Amino acid sequence: ASRRAGRRGGAAARRAQRGSSNVFSVFEQSQVQEFKEAFSCIDQNRDGIITKADLKETYWQLGKTNVSDDELEKMLKEGKGPINFTVFLTLFGEKLNGTDPEESILNAFKVFDPASTGTVNKDEFKQLLLTQADKFSPEEVEQMFAVTPIDVSGNIDYKSLCYIITHGDEKED
Repeated sequence: ASRRAGRRGGAAARRAQRGSSNVFSVFEQSQVQEFKEAFSCIDQNRDGIITKADLKETYWQLGKTNVSDDELEKMLKEGKGPINFTVFLTLFGEKLNGTDPEESILNAFKVFDPASTGTVNKDEFKQLLLTQADKFSPEEVEQMFAVTPIDVSGNIDYKSLCYIITHGDEKED
């Protein structure tokens, strides 16, 4: 039994490592090191988590003494939880890679969903992707549909798709 538990623990550790290591693959090792140094400068109390007090002290050291608590709270909320180094790196990865926030992507889909059903028709959406703006190739459309939640009626659950776009495909684990 303990061997099985050990194997399970190892598998969980590998999954956790894979899940968090994706953000590290976005940057070169030298960039990760620079972000680590920046994180260390901001983490004033060296506890591994950036807090409001850490941010306030960092701003104070930079000469900006009038930062409101609301501004600091807004910054911290971007992390959707405690901001450790991995979260810090993820936030920069999202900003630098141009991934729009989930809410922006949802709002774009809502244009194609005037009845607010939470779905768009796959065939109509495919036609738009192939013919409008930055046109997708047929291969790109098929790649996207391979991870897209589509119901039996041929409708795309765009809320789930937005989650996949911003957080990755859950099947990768």
